[in-house]
Amino acid sequence: MGKERLDKVLGHLGVGTRKEIHRLARAGLITVDGEVITDSAFKFDPTLARIEVAGERLEYQTHFYLMLNKPAGYITSTKDRDGLPITALLPEELQRDDWMPVGRLDKDTEGLLLLTTDGELLHRLTHPRWKVTKRYYVELASPATPDDVAVFAAGALELDGEALQPAELHLSPDPHKVELVIREGRFHQVKRMFAARGNQVTYLKRVAFGPLRLPADLPLGASRKLTAEETQALYHAAGLANAK
Repeated sequence: MGKERLDKVLGHLGVGTRKEIHRLARAGLITVDGEVITDSAFKFDPTLARIEVAGERLEYQTHFYLMLNKPAGYITSTKDRDGLPITALLPEELQRDDWMPVGRLDKDTEGLLLLTTDGELLHRLTHPRWKVTKRYYVELASPATPDDVAVFAAGALELDGEALQPAELHLSPDPHKVELVIREGRFHQVKRMFAARGNQVTYLKRVAFGPLRLPADLPLGASRKLTAEETQALYHAAGLANAK
């Protein structure tokens, strides 16, 4: 990439507002390649430079990635027009204005929700063409049946006049509790699939998205950054070569 202003680079990395970055620079707390930079308009290539703020090294990255264990009661939005947005759950150090949720979870649905700043990755992870799997734990009012398994696997259901892709329904010893794997994300798809079979979803939780499973040690409402390995696995699942 080309040269960027210091305040823009540090703002992108979440150091603070332009005014806060200006104060840090004036105080001599920012170095680029070991040189103290007091002008927040200083231009450099952040992909090639060693950046330190108050003695702490910052690793430059173009995009950012989070996983969130979404509780019920929050909408999959970064705005609060229609209810409490999922970004209200993020701690201050993870707040950004450019987060985009990867797909949607209904307000009453829990589980794994990914957020990214990479629009191309988001598009590929959610577009049916790339067939990235989403796995749900589902509790039902009535027991699921082997016939449901066969109908879902055959792609024999339609929503809004369009055939659904084949889906994998996994029964458990208690057929009221199942797992469903789908490769697309229609509006209220899981609930509507079971409704089409005369059943009702009473609880829904996404437990995996592509290669990533919801960690057992990530509490409801908590979030964390993806590891480099998790990020690369997502890019591979989306048919993209490398994380950015």
